[in-house]
Amino acid sequence: MSGSEPVTLNVGGQRFSTLAATLRRFPESRLARMLEGGDVELRPRDGFVFIDRDGALFVHVLEFLRTRRLALPPDFRDYERLRQEADFYELPALAELLGPERAPRLEVLELRFQLQDARAFFRLFGSCSATVEALAARISLFVEQPSAAAGWGFTVPASKPLAVLPVQRPSHHDLVFQCGADYSVSNQFGARYVSIKPDQRKLVNGTNVLGLLIDILLKEGFRLMSTRTVSSEEKIECYIFERMKRPEILILTEDERAETSITSQAKPAKANKKR
Repeated sequence: MSGSEPVTLNVGGQRFSTLAATLRRFPESRLARMLEGGDVELRPRDGFVFIDRDGALFVHVLEFLRTRRLALPPDFRDYERLRQEADFYELPALAELLGPERAPRLEVLELRFQLQDARAFFRLFGSCSATVEALAARISLFVEQPSAAAGWGFTVPASKPLAVLPVQRPSHHDLVFQCGADYSVSNQFGARYVSIKPDQRKLVNGTNVLGLLIDILLKEGFRLMSTRTVSSEEKIECYIFERMKRPEILILTEDERAETSITSQAKPAKANKKR
């Protein structure tokens, strides 16, 4: 069978069509041997090959054969079962990408919010320092240059310049910032604004900033697990978020391909030695 010929597979009741060259991507796999008639169980019947395995998981197996990449949906949880499928089809390269060191890990993020008169204080603590670093890069702080003790509004005056302030980083795992009224410069009245990418607004109201931050975290795959009041007197609220952290796309590198090839070539030699 030439590499350009189409092949139809029935895996657990679901039909898949692909090219013979795709199934031969890894010559030592069962799917490659199947095309050569070297697999007793996997043989063509009535114009297609029936494989008594999970069709939903085979979607990812076939995608890996086509692209050498494993792009799994954010809510995917069947890592162990997919690894078992990789073992069944004798695809050690795919099994390697699903190894324990690359399995998803639980990530926890704590958000503390405190209202104090016309000011709002935020503290984010995360178990993953890379996530905290990414959030810090998205948050911009602006301080309104103090002019007079007159009232302040929620709209930034176009003619009044804003100075940029850094987000405070007490450690690699947390960040601190505030918004609202600001009396830090010569005891004059001003305001601090917060902007969080991709939103372009400069917000001064703490409740609005809290709502935007929670919305962004939910869109990033976090789930709000619990809320509680840490101190009713000081008006401190605590929000706990969780998500499964993992790489979005796992790619088979050249080194892994070479290592897999060496391992595959060594297996027949070990089998012959036993005989």
